[in-house]
Amino acid sequence: MAFIDDIMAKAKSDKKRIVLPETMDTRTFDATEKILKEGIADIILIGKPEDIEKNGAGFNLEGALIVDPYTDPNRQKYIDKFVELRASKGVTAEMAEKQMMDDYMYYACLMCKCGDADGVVSGACHSTGNTIRPALQLLKCKPGIRSVSGFFLMEVPNCEFGEHGLFIFADCAVNPEIDAEKMAEIAYLSADSFKSFIGAEPKVAMLSYSTKGSAKSDDVTKVTDAVAIAHEKYPELLLDGELQLDAALVESVGALKSPGSPVAGYANTLVFPSLEAGNIGYKLVQRLAKANAYGPMLQGLSMPVNDLSRGCSADDIVGVVAMTAVQAQV
Repeated sequence: MAFIDDIMAKAKSDKKRIVLPETMDTRTFDATEKILKEGIADIILIGKPEDIEKNGAGFNLEGALIVDPYTDPNRQKYIDKFVELRASKGVTAEMAEKQMMDDYMYYACLMCKCGDADGVVSGACHSTGNTIRPALQLLKCKPGIRSVSGFFLMEVPNCEFGEHGLFIFADCAVNPEIDAEKMAEIAYLSADSFKSFIGAEPKVAMLSYSTKGSAKSDDVTKVTDAVAIAHEKYPELLLDGELQLDAALVESVGALKSPGSPVAGYANTLVFPSLEAGNIGYKLVQRLAKANAYGPMLQGLSMPVNDLSRGCSADDIVGVVAMTAVQAQV
């Protein structure tokens, strides 16, 4: 069974309520029809009925909950919650209402915050920033977590490495600046994501162009500091570094360059030292190894919100909805 088929089966086993706020795009409705037909999740669409009727023409939306923000009986509840959460930033009821009506992503996050939905998927028509900002303002990070990061779940065909060709790569999408503290936190969150989606033990490699002191620079020191922080804060993690990529993945190289390491040669969760390295790395594997790259998925938020590529297909939306539902189960 392919990875995404397993994820869809998990999603179906305990259906969650996922909001799709981008009802100006036909891909949303194409995906909704497929999700409902397969029983992957319960879908909530936000928009005026006439707009949904126009943009969703030709698609079977039976079973979807359509929330009209202009007549929704929960609207005042969401306004009050918005003000409660953002009053310290000077947000008034009038400002909250305008923001909710101008940008349905805010409405979707408030539905989650108030317990009326379990997760949100957006980004087909909006930037990553426009997807993450409302989530950070209204849902905030998990307790003890200081920032959101992004990962890709990579499924590499005919691959002897990782967990039978399955890996998590992070951070590939969100943080342009990664210090040692943040890298350690990304390692912790990525290990948790690996466990949630794949169900196997995460083996976390903190990547560098150096292995165990083979090179010296501030960039290498950042990674070794991150390893020390992770060992102190998350002692339960099977984690090692700094490791070059070949030492992380290839058993013979790992044994040579980092003898005795519980991770070297067996890593399945790869934490990159910079967004630049992570983004280039996942795209190289995706294109050259013809890997499936599921994501970018977000981790660290108190409730699951996930971003889409603006070039996504309806099937991509279906897959991200399934993964979001599994995050909501956890």
